[in-house]
Amino acid sequence: MPTTRTFNRSFAGGELSPEMFGRIDDQKFQTGAAKMLNFVALPQGPAQNRAGTKFVREVKDSTKKTRIIPFTFNTTQTMVIELGAGYMRFHTQGATLLAGTPSAFSTTKTITAVDTATETVTSNAHGYVNETPIQIAATTTIPAGLSALTTYYVVGATANTFQFSLTVGGAAINITSAGAGTITTNQVYSLGALVSYGGSNYYCILESTNNLPTNITYWFLISSPAYEIPNPYAEADLFDIHYVQSADVITLVHPNYAPRELRRLGATQWTLVVISFASTVLPPTGLAVAVTLPAGTAVDSRTAMLYVVTAIGTELVDESAASAIVTSAVQNIFVTGAFNTISWTASAGATRYNVYKLQGGLFGYIGSTTGTSIIDDNIAPDLGQTPPIYDNDFVSAGNYPGAVSYYQQRRVFAGTTNAPQKIWMTKSGTESNFSYGLPLKDDDRIEFQVAAREANTIRHIVPLTQLLLLTGSAEWKVTSVNSDAITPTTISVAPQSYIGSNNVQPSIINNSMVYCAARGGHVRELGYSWQSNGYITGDLSIRSSHLFDNYTIDDMCYSKAPQPIVWFISSTGLLLGLTYVPEQQIGAWHQHDTDGLFESCAAVSESNEDVLYVVVKRTVNGNTVRYVEQFQSRVINLLEDCYFVDSGVTYDGNNTSATTVTVTGGTLWGPTEVLTITASTPIFAFPALTDIDDAFVFTATDGTKYRLTIEGCSSTTVVTARPDKVLAVAFRNVPISNGAFARNTVSGLSHLEGKTVSILADGAVLPQEVVVGGSITIERAAVKIHIGLQYLSDLQTLPLSINIDAFGQGRVKNINQAWVRVFKSSGLFVGPTEDKLTEAKMRTTEPYGEPPALRSDEINVNITPTWAQGGQIYIRQADPLPLTIVGITIEAVVGA
Repeated sequence: MPTTRTFNRSFAGGELSPEMFGRIDDQKFQTGAAKMLNFVALPQGPAQNRAGTKFVREVKDSTKKTRIIPFTFNTTQTMVIELGAGYMRFHTQGATLLAGTPSAFSTTKTITAVDTATETVTSNAHGYVNETPIQIAATTTIPAGLSALTTYYVVGATANTFQFSLTVGGAAINITSAGAGTITTNQVYSLGALVSYGGSNYYCILESTNNLPTNITYWFLISSPAYEIPNPYAEADLFDIHYVQSADVITLVHPNYAPRELRRLGATQWTLVVISFASTVLPPTGLAVAVTLPAGTAVDSRTAMLYVVTAIGTELVDESAASAIVTSAVQNIFVTGAFNTISWTASAGATRYNVYKLQGGLFGYIGSTTGTSIIDDNIAPDLGQTPPIYDNDFVSAGNYPGAVSYYQQRRVFAGTTNAPQKIWMTKSGTESNFSYGLPLKDDDRIEFQVAAREANTIRHIVPLTQLLLLTGSAEWKVTSVNSDAITPTTISVAPQSYIGSNNVQPSIINNSMVYCAARGGHVRELGYSWQSNGYITGDLSIRSSHLFDNYTIDDMCYSKAPQPIVWFISSTGLLLGLTYVPEQQIGAWHQHDTDGLFESCAAVSESNEDVLYVVVKRTVNGNTVRYVEQFQSRVINLLEDCYFVDSGVTYDGNNTSATTVTVTGGTLWGPTEVLTITASTPIFAFPALTDIDDAFVFTATDGTKYRLTIEGCSSTTVVTARPDKVLAVAFRNVPISNGAFARNTVSGLSHLEGKTVSILADGAVLPQEVVVGGSITIERAAVKIHIGLQYLSDLQTLPLSINIDAFGQGRVKNINQAWVRVFKSSGLFVGPTEDKLTEAKMRTTEPYGEPPALRSDEINVNITPTWAQGGQIYIRQADPLPLTIVGITIEAVVGA
């Protein structure tokens, strides 16, 4: 029986389906694996066990499915939005945004005196600050100069007096009388305002004056310390919401709801409002025409002139709809000296006004002004520029869009129930302006019906170099005919393929798109091909079909760094990863599980990495819970920083505060003496005495660690402790700020009550413990402790194929030993099957009591002999430690 050796050089082919085990001719077979569970295929070739997840927070209502979506405020501030049934919460940097302590709700304040000489009113302990919006009321007469239902702003505020202004920080209003009766003021609360009342926090959902926070018409109760805002979405609709972000605004659409904008106005000031597609400025009112006509003009030559006026907004882009038509008295404007003076009342927010005159059935442009009047002395109207006509098709159920994106400075909508194949594009350079003129201009809004063989709803709008539309049965390209930019008269739509997509929002990678097929559960890519002069699509799942057949993809996101991975939530509850580098022809699948089911995912940039957040459904202490969890960094510099547990919590006793400790009372300063440790601030549990057997650890500049184990406690600032060695002089009788507090009991684990957890303490793997009362106790106090659920990382090689007759197929094989090349790894189990694993010896020259150091080496493991047809080996990482497999050499005996 011959003995042979083979080498697995790469795992960049990912996990392959059993249906591929006979395809030894396929290039992916040479770099693939039979199983990659909780391993990530790196683009360079190694297989690396995934990092663990940190527990962030339980969702508001664990009985309902919850989705998360990303939000990027700028390059350094990102958030993950918890999109639940009826609410939104916000998470960042592995923590939840809290409401904090808002100002108390301001009740009605009574004005006791009015000083008309200084325009100042007296209202004892009113609580207002400058710029507070308020309204005034009176039982009899309001002071002259002020009026009811008008919002004023506080200026000149002192503890008991203030003045009124019409604008923020403006001049005080001249009050000419004191008024009569009981005069009161109330603070005006606008959408998004936060207040505290009756021990709870409330969010203003409708502008409110003198409405208590218990009034649900105006206020939303925030039922926990987490900051949250309300939304109208039902649980069943959450995963069909499509979104796109521009600056600090996210547009959210769903066919059952009016399109909305989520706006970030401040750290704890977010608003969700229905999009208004009307002009931001109102048309002018009060139009009048004054006729100037020279004497002696013949009566039978006189005719009336018709005019309209529009208002222009601050950025000179938004133009209002036309005003009401004003008709002049009859006159002959063609006579020398004859003219019409058109005047109007100014519109709030307008910076200019355009004037139009009727001719031939259309109102044509005759002039523009910053004032409120203009003279027409027989100006010929320009019928190429007419007043804008506003359309809003998104006005009722059945007419709300289900897809949204941006393209060429336009916001694009599509996919309503009543017009499933129509697309709408806003006026160029605007977000919500659907106006157009007659005749059409290039920057007018675009409304276009896609003519297709099947009436399938447009599900996605994807902006690549060209605009792509995905329906349930086809992929379409939107281009311009005879111009670079799409205009109302040059838009063209052409089919690219006939596959179709499901409703999961696609991801854009470089200039390609990854999306989920409408049927079959597979994942596809779509990219431009110069050979076909169009976009072509390919199946990314074909070699790993066992992960997709008869299942569906429920959510997906893309993480760019440190590894380019597209993440998918499978209907099986697995988290599927696709290491995707299209320019290198790398597309490697790997699957990930946990003690529960993955339900949603989102990736955002944090520090120098893209961080994956997930929603996980777990069963804890007999209850179904859903947690938001954050995947930790896989970049490891120190063994104690390894994070390979799920739903984990970390205790870090390194002192980062201003508190110092001073060690005194020594003579020899060694283990034979008990020393006194005094803290500058209360840090010890007294009289509970729970700190006994904990320890202080001081690290010298040469790396030597000194451990002082606590044996007694006399107050919240004083304990006694015994050192493990003679304490260095640098730590005697001086305040120490860079020490660490090692503990043997860790709390804050109530979210894992009753669960058996894995523990990594100061880089050492400790025996598993069961969480009781939200805490665990370990056998030796440690400075940095990671605690969480265990997960197994398993890698299985493909059936052995060797260069003998029939490539060794049809022969039994026995793997005697393996040489596993690892990189920065610790903890390794190898065997022929998962139930016959041998632990590799990782310890080398480490001192007693220290954990084995991370190794980058080739490790030899003698395997339990087993004859089998496949000749495969199984590798497992069961400890909360890193494992990166660079290559595997096996020695196999091949039977006859």
